[in-house]
Amino acid sequence: MAASVVVVDHPLVKHKLTLMRRTDTSTANFRRLLAEISLLLGYEATRDLKLRDEPIETPVAPMVGAALDGKKIVLVGILRAGLGIVDGMLQLMPNARIGHVGMYRDPKTLEPVEYFYKVPTDLQDRDVLVCDPMLATGNSAVAAVSRIKKGSPASLKLVCLVACPEGVAAFQKGHPDVPIVTAAVDERLNDHGYIVPGLGDAGDRLFGTK
Repeated sequence: MAASVVVVDHPLVKHKLTLMRRTDTSTANFRRLLAEISLLLGYEATRDLKLRDEPIETPVAPMVGAALDGKKIVLVGILRAGLGIVDGMLQLMPNARIGHVGMYRDPKTLEPVEYFYKVPTDLQDRDVLVCDPMLATGNSAVAAVSRIKKGSPASLKLVCLVACPEGVAAFQKGHPDVPIVTAAVDERLNDHGYIVPGLGDAGDRLFGTK
């Protein structure tokens, strides 16, 4: 049985995603909205983090509070558009460790090729969130997670802005044990590898390169 696909259907997420989808949304607004939605996705993605009891003193009385247990979380951005999600997540988890995975698609085989990998070496006992705005063909996400799994992290989740049924199916086939957290699952993938209706190329829109 495949791990869960959680669609965060909060009204603020839906509203901000609609603004991002608009063709006339500026680069600055697209960047800001991606960070804002990523922060909201982060709440859902970290819902099951482990807690420990911690005795503290409030200004009124002593109590036993709850604190995060274990080592710091790791945010891994799939270059380049994944950096936009990482930036938003950092507002929620400013002490998180950061990793980067660079992938490009071979024009002949259409398979992902890794060109950069820099992730904290001590992934054991750490929860890892892999960040990639668009789960389209799913090939890059599958390859990136396969690479990260070699570090034996305590847990793995994929956080994306928009997915499609084809991308979800491909990712779950490759990693049936890794949950997906997303803001939307759109209709389909077109012949050019774009999600429909989607929002275009997230990297180009984020960095203003087209």
